[in-house]
Amino acid sequence: MLVAAVRTVIGITGASGTTYGIRLLKALPGHKTVILSEDGMHVARIEMNLDRMDIEALADCHNDNSDLAAPVASGSSRFDNVIIAPCSVSTMSKIACGISDTLITRVASIALKERRKLVLLVRETPLSTIHLENMHRLSAAGAVIMPASPAFYPNPDTVDDMVDFLVGRILDVLDIENSLYKRWEGE
Repeated sequence: MLVAAVRTVIGITGASGTTYGIRLLKALPGHKTVILSEDGMHVARIEMNLDRMDIEALADCHNDNSDLAAPVASGSSRFDNVIIAPCSVSTMSKIACGISDTLITRVASIALKERRKLVLLVRETPLSTIHLENMHRLSAAGAVIMPASPAFYPNPDTVDDMVDFLVGRILDVLDIENSLYKRWEGE
């Protein structure tokens, strides 16, 4: 029996940490659709000196965040996972409240209602009580909440090592084999 390739939608929002979304696009196997928010594009220019075409070239498909008629805007669209990396607390809060006013929030809403994997790499600190309540609400609805908190037990030498740790953990959550980081083996 042939198994179809994994189909993943990656949203990049306006939180700091564009490097997480870029590294994920490079490391993730299977068919990838990327959606960039306007703020996400602005941060990508500031943090990584990337333009829209640079980022979209890393995916198999791309959609405009304002295109609520895109194929992935329907529950009948066949995708397996949605990852928002980085995920701003504004985007997270909209998803938690059921607001689907952009393609990124719409696709996240579809993932929740269709019981598909939704991973939010939340990039904010400190977190307010409202943020924590929204995280709880999303976790109860089936989303995986991953604060962008790198580990130091692998003794990272570079920022890229810390980014790879988190991207590797995202791939772990999706049950995708990877060797992006040194796993804990005990003392």
